[in-house]
Amino acid sequence: MGLESYSIPASDFVSAIQRNRVDHVLTVPDWVQLALHAQIEAGIPGVDRLNCCNENQTLTVAAGLTIGGKRPLVMMQNQGLYNCVNTLRAVCLDAHIPLVLLVGQFGREYDNLGQEPTASRRTMVRIMEPMLKAIDIPFFRLDTSADLTRMDHAYALAREKGTAVVLLVSAPIAWS
Repeated sequence: MGLESYSIPASDFVSAIQRNRVDHVLTVPDWVQLALHAQIEAGIPGVDRLNCCNENQTLTVAAGLTIGGKRPLVMMQNQGLYNCVNTLRAVCLDAHIPLVLLVGQFGREYDNLGQEPTASRRTMVRIMEPMLKAIDIPFFRLDTSADLTRMDHAYALAREKGTAVVLLVSAPIAWS
């Protein structure tokens, strides 16, 4: 399968965001999710976008929104997730605040799509899933549009376990 088989249309993500009643998207923009950022910037009814200075800020602001009864979605790339592991630990693992993170797998090789990410030649891609397992953060891969139902499960699981759940976006999101 080619890249287009793994590139989920931004409009499909918007449908999943709306279906999950997301009311805030907090982000440090990334290249992998650029098409979705453009749709969010253009406006999604009922969804406020908050650009943050760094990934630690996205988590702490999202935590405050969650405590205040809102339903945020955090967007960042894999490098940013590595940057905020301590905040992720404090907010989600220790304080048990449920959050859902949409994380773009920046640097994933096209020839690795459809393969195990742990076989990637890029360290940041190869060690992401083992790192999430090591710190006990549930995660799901988003490889095709059919996988977007995993967002529904992620919100339920985050609430149930009182933690973060990471949705790993395998390929650049398609413009739609």
